[in-house]
Amino acid sequence: MSVHPESLLAMAASTVPSRIFLKPLCFLLILLFLGFCSSLLHPSVANSVYEHRNHTAISAFRVVNRRSLLECPNLNPYLQVNVSKTSDLADEEFVTVTVSGVLHPAHSDWVAMISPSHASVKSCPLSEAFYLQTGDTSHLPLLCHYPVKAQFVSNDPDYLSCRKQECKKYNNTECVVKSCSGSVTFHVINIRTDIEFVFFAAGFETPCILRRSDPINFANANQPLYGHISSIDSSGTSMRLTWVSGDKGPQQVQYGDGKSETSQVSTFSQADMCSSLVPSPAKDFGWHDPGYIHSAVMTGLQPSSKFSYRYGSNSVGWSKQIDFRTPSAGGSNELKFLAYGDMGKAPLDASTEHYIQPGSISVVKAMTQEIDNGNVDSIFHIGDISYATGFLVEWDYFLNLITPLASRVSYMTAIGNHERDYINSGSVYITPDSGGECGVPYETYFPMPTPAKDKPWYSIEQGPVHFTVMSTEHDWSFNSEQYNWMKMDMASVDRSKTPWLIFTGHRPMYTSSGGLLNVDGRFAQEVEPLLLQSKVDLVLFGHVHNYERTCSVFQSRCLAMPAKDANGTDTYDHSNYKAPVQAVIGMAGFKLDGFQKNETWSLSKMMKFGYLRVHATKEDMKLEFVEADTRKVGDSFRIIKR
Repeated sequence: MSVHPESLLAMAASTVPSRIFLKPLCFLLILLFLGFCSSLLHPSVANSVYEHRNHTAISAFRVVNRRSLLECPNLNPYLQVNVSKTSDLADEEFVTVTVSGVLHPAHSDWVAMISPSHASVKSCPLSEAFYLQTGDTSHLPLLCHYPVKAQFVSNDPDYLSCRKQECKKYNNTECVVKSCSGSVTFHVINIRTDIEFVFFAAGFETPCILRRSDPINFANANQPLYGHISSIDSSGTSMRLTWVSGDKGPQQVQYGDGKSETSQVSTFSQADMCSSLVPSPAKDFGWHDPGYIHSAVMTGLQPSSKFSYRYGSNSVGWSKQIDFRTPSAGGSNELKFLAYGDMGKAPLDASTEHYIQPGSISVVKAMTQEIDNGNVDSIFHIGDISYATGFLVEWDYFLNLITPLASRVSYMTAIGNHERDYINSGSVYITPDSGGECGVPYETYFPMPTPAKDKPWYSIEQGPVHFTVMSTEHDWSFNSEQYNWMKMDMASVDRSKTPWLIFTGHRPMYTSSGGLLNVDGRFAQEVEPLLLQSKVDLVLFGHVHNYERTCSVFQSRCLAMPAKDANGTDTYDHSNYKAPVQAVIGMAGFKLDGFQKNETWSLSKMMKFGYLRVHATKEDMKLEFVEADTRKVGDSFRIIKR
């Protein structure tokens, strides 16, 4: 059996004694040795640098905390950083940062948003050992704390040309010192702590600090925000609302005709984050206080009905009144839902961030329109949720992005590698993809009806559909706890009540995109027979960032092909069941993947951002891949039972 590249990291960790932390200088020499003499190292150690760089060094900005801090020769007495809003920031607004008094504008000048405002932006040379996970072993860290986002001042087209000039010094009537200015706009949301803007020179590669703004506070750091709802069972009569606040006191959700429920409050700390030989981003420089996560269950509702709610308290404030729709009850005749994976978020300004999912904004806009039109009962997001990956403030930005969706219909999730995987954490795959989160923020922000903590699998019925939601990141091998649960769950489905069985998780069994880490042959070997045995109709996976649909496939062979209906739509007749239809739907935000192979089982491929739209009745399930930018249907198919 071949060794997966991910396992090299664990091997590397086992070769380095823990006592090196007691000798930072010695470790520095080891790191230099890694950088210059990697060919002499044990292969597991050398390869771990490549492995980590591949996973975490996404951009120069992402590794900005690992750069060496140069002293800026700042002899400029005129330099200033001014912000359009100096206090009492709203929960969401755009602020303009103006850098003035600049004598020599450069392409490499940039501004970072720092939170909290007291975070250190100085060099942390003794913390160099913390950043081995990045693979960047040749530089000392720049920042002790990660900046939320950053922009080059050259985003202002007048900056480099110095079109906005100001005379700073006169000799008689002649101006002898002229300065330039530039302005950039930042999208700011309430992250509960003061923020600050810092002006740097010399780009992301060799940056140095020039000037800091004064701290700026939010008008109400305790404001209840980012409410999102999820189903707790198959009845459609109870919905869980989860929201975030800076206040730990219990709050309420008020809903329906004068009903209210008090919240249960939870949070997590740096101590809850995973780490390894060296501290993870979540444990160290990527940490941001999450505030308090409130959760309350609204009961006594009616399925397939509209209600309204607000959440908060008189002491900390209330959300606006929000209308939402309950999903149809399990066993009822109809369900309309959307499904996708790998969405994440992207900035609503011109900022650079450590991880950007460029399609996420257009996908959210398109799905919001679907909800506005009343065409959605629920949503299923199957893994790679926020891509915060240890930079905790990005969960807030993700929750802000999905609020128009998740606050109005049931938002159900599955866990992915970027929520769970980490070295020696119990995950199946030991890549550092979660940045040390190890599922803790995910499970806190998105409480699903799972059996226990860190057992993120569950099933739920809505309309004529039974959903079996598993975790590809937890043990699914034969006779494991999750395997036995899947087997029992799918065997217990009453197909007269819910004729459709949909199986979903994050990593796929089939893809034409290639790549060693895209498909694990062991997963299909162990779990695919269960799908056939249980007569699963449809299998939905993400992880690979495109759209692809199969024939009725089992063990890489087409056991049946769809026929064309009167409209020319591929139609799978499961009255004479042969095998599941599988679809990869990881095209909701992350940079798209190409296709490297032509497989006989692959019937439709799309490299477009979008989502899957499903309309299920007891006899017919119509599925459409919707392209987010155009709203056009890129692929459609049906599964029928007569």
